[in-house]
Amino acid sequence: MTIKSAEYVISSARVEQCPAGELPEFAFIGRSNVGKSSLINMLTGRAGLAKTSATPGKTILINHFLINGQWYLVDLPGYGYAKRGMGQREELQRMIAGYILRREQMVNLFLLIDSRHEPQRIDLEFITWLGENGIPFSIVFTKADKLAKGKLTANIKGYLNELSEQWEELPPYFITSSETRQGRDELLDYIDNIM
Repeated sequence: MTIKSAEYVISSARVEQCPAGELPEFAFIGRSNVGKSSLINMLTGRAGLAKTSATPGKTILINHFLINGQWYLVDLPGYGYAKRGMGQREELQRMIAGYILRREQMVNLFLLIDSRHEPQRIDLEFITWLGENGIPFSIVFTKADKLAKGKLTANIKGYLNELSEQWEELPPYFITSSETRQGRDELLDYIDNIM
């Protein structure tokens, strides 16, 4: 798939405020600081489309970007950012759950995981929740350029081994780097195939 146009459309605090219509949506989510905005900018080829920040937890709304006039790329808030107050964390969880469980236009959720880390309980719990709710999702391992190849392979294998203890069939997964553009074509082809 070639991305010819990518434009910001709307930021919503609730699923009810998301765009009307039937266009398919591909949503991106991950823990704070997983490199979500950088990945979105790399995929679309638009440097400042999603706001990147050194401060984790910048995205606090559901952001819709219209791609090629045919589908939406949806940037969801990161989860598990410890510096937020309990009230704000719960509000964000409700917003995220509301979108994921009730948004009929969402055809796939891309769950971003930082490839530099061992399996994290918060990610594994989120994956379990997605499975329990029958949500179609794929895993995107980010920041692949930050690790030696052997360590990268070992970390990803660790995650997949952990998941295979609960899952008969593992979800599709991609290995990406926003710096080197690794995984870009694979991800866009995957979206193209689903559409």
